[in-house]
Amino acid sequence: MSILLEICAGSVTSCLAAQDGGAGRVEFCDNLLEGGTTPSYGAIASARDKLWILLNVIIRPRGGDFLYSDVEFEVMERDILACKKIGVDGVVIGLLTADGEIDVARTQRLVELAAPMQVTFHRAFDVARDPLKALEDIIATGCNRLLTSGQEANALEGADLIAQLRAAAGDRLVVMPGAGVRVNNIAELVTRTGCVEYHTSGRAPFASGMRYRNERVKMGGPGQDEYSIVETSAELVRQILTNARTAAGEIDAPGA
Repeated sequence: MSILLEICAGSVTSCLAAQDGGAGRVEFCDNLLEGGTTPSYGAIASARDKLWILLNVIIRPRGGDFLYSDVEFEVMERDILACKKIGVDGVVIGLLTADGEIDVARTQRLVELAAPMQVTFHRAFDVARDPLKALEDIIATGCNRLLTSGQEANALEGADLIAQLRAAAGDRLVVMPGAGVRVNNIAELVTRTGCVEYHTSGRAPFASGMRYRNERVKMGGPGQDEYSIVETSAELVRQILTNARTAAGEIDAPGA
């Protein structure tokens, strides 16, 4: 199977850059600095109109933990139905119990509601208590894919567990490494994990087009440069994909 690169995109502009760079799928999020929340209806509809690659949307009503109230769960249900109406290809979810277990009942409810869309269980898995039990619980809910850093700060540090999860899942579920996947480590991840799908943002800063700038006023967080816009780079996506496919033996290494 050919390597597939999924790009975590924080805007419609980034979605299009991912497509231009050769990504096979987008995970569309808002608020990437909080780990990603559900984008607006208008943004999702615009992305769907403009993309011919697969479009997945994160269903996450807020940042923070993955223990959701009844009201938050209702919002998730409604967002899934909205995504289905727009024609999205898949949704990305993650729900835990207070004891760090997979919230099997609620996850299964969302999987059933999402059908026939694909469902990815996101990195809520990485803060679950027992990774192998969590994997089996996620498979039991009917999810198609697991996004994970191997319960470490980044996928390279968690590569050994990711490889173990991939072997345990077999063909029941796709295990997709994500977090800290970069142009300079994707080849090692391919070699060490044996996975065929990878998740990254491929982002780079782009200069603002503003000529007038009032430097006395700041709208964002401390240290944030509001005149540097961070978006997915099509060229960076191409480089990451090339390095992954070279490591997988799909294309020859330069100079070979």
